[in-house]
Amino acid sequence: MPASEEPLTEWINRVRGEYLEMPGLSLTTWQMRRLWRIDARTCEAVVDALVASGFLYRCANQTYARSDGLA
Repeated sequence: MPASEEPLTEWINRVRGEYLEMPGLSLTTWQMRRLWRIDARTCEAVVDALVASGFLYRCANQTYARSDGLA
């Protein structure tokens, strides 16, 4: 199964885990798509879910970082 076909909850957990393992991580959606080999639609859904939950926030430079102040 191609990576982009993983269920959305698995992608959310995977991205959350990567951000937890790497404090200070700040990525654009394009960088996320390349790093995790994820399609644009899935990436948007994952980012939207993580922003809505308060885990990520969008920085002024169009990157996404952890909301806990460690980024």
